Amino acid sequence: MALGFSAYECKAYLALLEEFPMNGYGLSKASGIPRSRIYEVLKNLISKQMVFEQAEGKTKVYIPMEPAVFIKKLKSRYERIFNDLTQYAGTLYREPKQDDRLVVIQGRDNIISFLKVLIKGAENRVALSIWDEELSALTRELDAALDRGVMLRGIYFGREKTYKDLVPHRRIKRYMAEKKERYMSVIIDHAHAVSGIVSRGEASKATWTRDEGFIEVSEDYIAHDLVVNLYSASLDKEAYARFEEFADNVHDQFFHYSKTDLDTYKGLLE
Repeated sequence: MALGFSAYECKAYLALLEEFPMNGYGLSKASGIPRSRIYEVLKNLISKQMVFEQAEGKTKVYIPMEPAVFIKKLKSRYERIFNDLTQYAGTLYREPKQDDRLVVIQGRDNIISFLKVLIKGAENRVALSIWDEELSALTRELDAALDRGVMLRGIYFGREKTYKDLVPHRRIKRYMAEKKERYMSVIIDHAHAVSGIVSRGEASKATWTRDEGFIEVSEDYIAHDLVVNLYSASLDKEAYARFEEFADNVHDQFFHYSKTDLDTYKGLLE
């Protein structure tokens, strides 16, 4: 039915595969298609070359096209259609060198579905800043990309590490306790960037763009997170504690500083 055949056409063809040749009356009984409709359905199947009509004495019987041949024919037909469409659409559409549009995608399911399409087309690298829930939804496409030789890099917010090239966030317990939303950023081949909130179900929103500047900023964000997390993981316990205290001070001064704190912030920079 997904290929454009009606329910009755599918039922008639499948019934004929089980037993053939068969006349219209027998096919009506075997398929559950009303007798008043069976010959109309058969006419459609004959026109689509899924079924052949043959005379046996005074009776007409029907034979299905062999499934392997039918499927091969369908594949050939749709491949030809897609090739023609690709050529024609490419002639009409001339993609600009720099596309700075920002397209909003609404709804978590739509965002995930769109990302699956992009990842299926990935050729070089997929960069991620992603939470466990969204990573799980994209596992099949990411596995297939890795099998093709695509690189995977990024930060992972979760407890179960699934991919060796995704670095777990060093403060995952605190991060998960503090954050009220799940954010995601995905960059495909330095050509597509999808970023947004994905924890609101149908109210989730993400922005897709091919703007070079936006992509550069998004990749820098992920790369910075990687540097911080990998560096902190290389420290001994005492050095790690000092680093985290320093990071907390910078964070607090950036988001919450008052005028009296400004000198302290400058001191950190010095």
